[in-house]
This record gives sequence, C-alpha cells and structure tokens, in this order.
Amino acid sequence: MSNKVARRSIRELKESGIVYEFEPKQVKTNLELKQITPLTENQNLTFKSYNKNKNILLHGLAGTGKTFISLYLGLQQVLEKNSKYKKVVLIRSVVPTRDMGFLPGNAKEKTKVYEAPYYAICSEIFGRGDAYEILKTRNTIEFISTSFIRGLTINNAIIIVDEVNNMTFHELDSVITRMGHNCKLLLCGDFRQSDLNKQSDRDGLLHFMKIIDKMGCFDRIEFSEDDIVRSGLVKEYIIAKDRLGYSASAVHISTPS
Repeated sequence: MSNKVARRSIRELKESGIVYEFEPKQVKTNLELKQITPLTENQNLTFKSYNKNKNILLHGLAGTGKTFISLYLGLQQVLEKNSKYKKVVLIRSVVPTRDMGFLPGNAKEKTKVYEAPYYAICSEIFGRGDAYEILKTRNTIEFISTSFIRGLTINNAIIIVDEVNNMTFHELDSVITRMGHNCKLLLCGDFRQSDLNKQSDRDGLLHFMKIIDKMGCFDRIEFSEDDIVRSGLVKEYIIAKDRLGYSASAVHISTPS
C-alpha cells in the first residue's frame, strides 16, 4: 500500500470514528496552586516570618501542618514569575536503619517510599494526583536523602528539611552546610517524635536548636496543642498522650494501672 493510500485510509477511519480512541490523548500539565490561608495563630506567624525572608524552624506537635505550609509557601514562591528561587529541595533522613539497602529496587525506587507525604500534599494544594510527578519532571521539586547529601552545594532554592527529629547532629550539620547562595531554609520536626534508638542521637536536634537560636537569620515557631488541625481524633490522642507523659521515642512504657 502506498503512503498516499495509507494516509487516505487512516483519514477515512478517523472520520468514521474507528481509530480515534487509539490516538494519544493530550494531557494538561498546567498546575494552578490553590489559595491556602493559615488556620491557627502559629501557622499565621509562619506565613509572616516567611514573608520577612527568614529561615524558620517549625517545631512542635504532629498534625499541626508544619510540612504542609512549608511546602505550600516554598512552591508558591518558586512558581512566581521571575522568582529568584529555581526549585524546592526536600531533604529527609532514611530511618530507622539510616541505610536504604533494606528496601527493594534502585536508589530512586527506595527514596520514593519517603516521598509519599509530598505526593499527598501536592495533590491537595494543586487539586490533581499527578502534581508531584509533574513538578519533579520540571525540576521544580527535588528530593534528596541525607545519605547522598555529602559534597553537594545547593543554590537558588527553598530547602525544606523534614522530620529533623530523625536526624543526628552530624546529619543536621551536614545539611545546613550544603546551603549555597540565594537559599531559604525551613526545618520541620519535633524532638519528642524521634525514631532514633540512641539517646545521644536523639539529643542531636536539641543541640542543633541551641545553635540556631543564636542565629539572627532564624525564627523558631513552636506549634502546640492549639495548632493541631489534622483531625479531632489526632488532637484528642496527642493531648492525652502528652498528659500521660508518653513520647514516640520512649523505649519502655509501663502499663497504666
């Protein structure tokens, strides 16, 4: 069959509607960020501090939206027209073993386990489930494990260091010294939620916090029970746990009588 005949046959089939379903569909990749407003006083303080161009430690209880608002603020600024920041860099530690070898697959497949929260956040703030993948493809978001942070210099980025409670002092020190020119740093976590086994490792965040408290370029915002927004059940549970003096990092918990 000649090319001319073939093209005519395909055109006729298209007109009849037979082959239309086999044509590649156009997928819209335009992302529109939803307008997010602070829900609590400390979330509002975070927005204000961020807009003053401060580096911020968002420290405190689970369910208070620390990571959510950090990623939202970072993406909002990166996606602005002519923004001086080129991307959001997400950094996490791999715990509890600090070694990704226990997970199947290559390094990319292993780190994907730790990216799950950011898929969910991007899905919510953009209103589409593939938002995170699109942002990664465009290099608007980059995910890095502390296992691969050595030797890097990060420039022109909003850097979000998540779950700092699961980082040793050495890791925290390594992360902050990776910051190059034109960067803004957001740290999220709570020393009471550490998954680290050794007390000396768990204390690393407390030592790190003392250092940044001495730095004028940082604001530290403490999230409390009043800031819990995840759900009523989570809020009630965390308050009850706090009243009983339990923590996620406690090794031995006696059964209440």
